[in-house]
Order: sequence, then C-alpha cells, then structure tokens
Amino acid sequence: MNKSELIDAIALSADISKAAAGRALDATLDTIGETLRDGDPISLVGFGVFQVKDRAARAGRNPQTGETIQIKACRVPGFKAGKALKDAVN
Repeated sequence: MNKSELIDAIALSADISKAAAGRALDATLDTIGETLRDGDPISLVGFGVFQVKDRAARAGRNPQTGETIQIKACRVPGFKAGKALKDAVN
C-alpha cells in the first residue's frame, strides 16, 4: 500500500473527503517526525512505539574498492510493534 492508497482507505473508513484524509495523514506524519527529532518516544497502545535510537560510530567497507571507511555515529528512528498489531498480523 502506498500513501495515496492509505489516504483512500482512511477517507473511506472515517467517512471524510480524500483531501481531509490527506491533510490528517500529513499532520500525523509531521507530528511523529517532529516528536522523534526532539528525542521523545511516541507510544500508541496496542499499535507500537516509535523511538529514536543512537547508533555508535563504526568501521565499514566501501563495496566497490574494499577500502575501510569510518561511519559516523547517528540517531535513527525505530519502531517496536505492540501486541495487538502482532496479533493482527499473525
């Protein structure tokens, strides 16, 4: 499912226009991004937890040359599925 298909599904399920569903989805994604940028987790009971994880600096290899390179430390978004979501999938 891509973004436009998700907007269509939201509009149908919530009985709202596609434009309103698109704005709601965009606002949700923007809020999730801003909250994670601040380093705060987002917990949606039954669905899961979005959180920021710190990835340590490490050595890697350039696949073309085989040369060893240093990869800087960074922050990456993560998601851990909740029980209800896991049960829905299985």
